[in-house]
Amino acid sequence: MDEFTIGLVGTLALLLMVFAGVRVFIVAALVGMFGTIAIIGWKAGAGISGTVPHSKSINYALGVLPMFILIGFIAYHGGLTHALFRAARAWVGWVPGGLAVASVFATAGFAAVSGASTATAAVFSRVAIPHMLEHGYDRRLAAGVVAAGGTLASLIPPSAILVIYAIIVEESVGTLILAGFLPGIVSALIYALLIIGQCMWKPELGRAIPSPPMSERMASIPGTIPIFVVVAVIFYSMYSGTATPTEAGALGAFVVLVVALVKGMKWGALKEALLETAKLTVMIFALIWGVLIFVRFLGYAGLPQAFSEFVVALPFPPVVVMIFILLGYAVLGMFMDAIGMLLLTLPVVHPAVIALGYDPIWFGIIVVKMCEVCLITPPVGLNCYVVAAVRPDIPLGDVFRGIGPFFAADVVTIGLFLAFPEIVLWLPKLVNS
Repeated sequence: MDEFTIGLVGTLALLLMVFAGVRVFIVAALVGMFGTIAIIGWKAGAGISGTVPHSKSINYALGVLPMFILIGFIAYHGGLTHALFRAARAWVGWVPGGLAVASVFATAGFAAVSGASTATAAVFSRVAIPHMLEHGYDRRLAAGVVAAGGTLASLIPPSAILVIYAIIVEESVGTLILAGFLPGIVSALIYALLIIGQCMWKPELGRAIPSPPMSERMASIPGTIPIFVVVAVIFYSMYSGTATPTEAGALGAFVVLVVALVKGMKWGALKEALLETAKLTVMIFALIWGVLIFVRFLGYAGLPQAFSEFVVALPFPPVVVMIFILLGYAVLGMFMDAIGMLLLTLPVVHPAVIALGYDPIWFGIIVVKMCEVCLITPPVGLNCYVVAAVRPDIPLGDVFRGIGPFFAADVVTIGLFLAFPEIVLWLPKLVNS
């Protein structure tokens, strides 16, 4: 059996076991190790499989990952999230579907310090849904807007998935973080316009609330300042070149910790934030270790190069090939989590996309946006399960029905990014010029 055939057999075995429910990091590590051994022999294969996780995980850039995760958990357990919803409600609650629109902007604000989509969905299932239901909002809309709004954390920096993409394809973490900012805002605005349009068409879905006096609006702003300070610290330190992304993440974590302590964060809440950060970080690193072994196996088998040559040789325009690639991600995302999907596909897909002439930073934002779509796509729409778990009074079926319009909005957003790449690339070019 030649190397290429071994690669195909290994990939098929991995997919079958993943769809059977075996953990991705276990399958990837085992298939990668035994496949490498089959190609280059026991001694060399076992040695490489044993050293790759360590040699790659000591990468300095990986340090940004736990820092971004820590920022989100401290912000949540430190009680910095309720102020975002109160401020958004005061300023935009008067539009049709105002509380739902406020939920979108509040989730976007929290995403700017969180980086974890499921955490964002869980937080606002507790914060925003009760207010919407209290004002007579349709529960499908209320659940759908929180599940979809939570996905913004995948795109709006600091984003753990963007960091993982940068590490896998060896692109600049800082450039990707900058690139995600404007597309994240565009996504939030499209969600808001969708909600306003829905509620103008069917007012019973969610009515506007009375506009509060200007004094009340202004009074809601100070509570949001800590969030914006953290965002400003992270972006300015990277923009000015005074800090690497890892240092900016550590600085942001320090700032949000100081703010949370000043606001009265107790030891129990801090301990919980640290434990949840450690658990999520270990889970992500385990995925990275396992998949890195599998990636090395794919390299020995020659699959990335073969796939790249096959894609480039297709008799279709590059944009058509790109659409098919994105459709493949949409289907795969129905059955896999976002991080595992990226880790398993990028080593093969990324070289092909570059060979087609696409910008790797632009593709990173596009593929992370696809991960957002997968977070609300049945049967494994993780954010929908989170909302249903936090709100057992809303059946899972209602949650999935509620995200239908937001899925359509995401398709429109991805179409915009395909048609106008400058939406993604403008800010990185501005900073790097």
